[in-house]
Amino acid sequence: MAEIRYVRGDATAPAVKGVKVIAHMCNDIGGWGKGFVLALSRRWPEPEAAYRAWHRDRAANDFGLGAVRLVQVERYVWVANMIGQRGVRTGSKGVPVRYEAVDTALDRLAGHALELGASVHMPRIGCGLAGGTWSRVEPLVENRLVRRGIPVTVYDHD
Repeated sequence: MAEIRYVRGDATAPAVKGVKVIAHMCNDIGGWGKGFVLALSRRWPEPEAAYRAWHRDRAANDFGLGAVRLVQVERYVWVANMIGQRGVRTGSKGVPVRYEAVDTALDRLAGHALELGASVHMPRIGCGLAGGTWSRVEPLVENRLVRRGIPVTVYDHD
């Protein structure tokens, strides 16, 4: 069976052939400005603009925990904005990451990746500002993506 490939490098610059989806976690309150999204925004304006519009029009769309929107940024590169965290701060309800939402979002991402014939590239989603642990996220990535034959590369930034 395939495995997650771990590399050191920049998840916004996957060096593989074919269609690629760069997946990352977003919050459910419309905030964009810290963490991995800064690297995305330095490279392309479209993911942030799409996320902000999606949040702004949330009364009329599917914006919410577990939702996914793909944004094409280059001919063979898409960014998956996945809503996997409640708010942005650790508080009485714990850390912002919501593992059930991460699982749902990864399941939806798998459908898109299979449709596109794409590999998936990501930082350790949900484990930075969202406060999650990779020991809880990694099995979700394996179950939802790797077991369905989708090549996954996880990037640890230098």
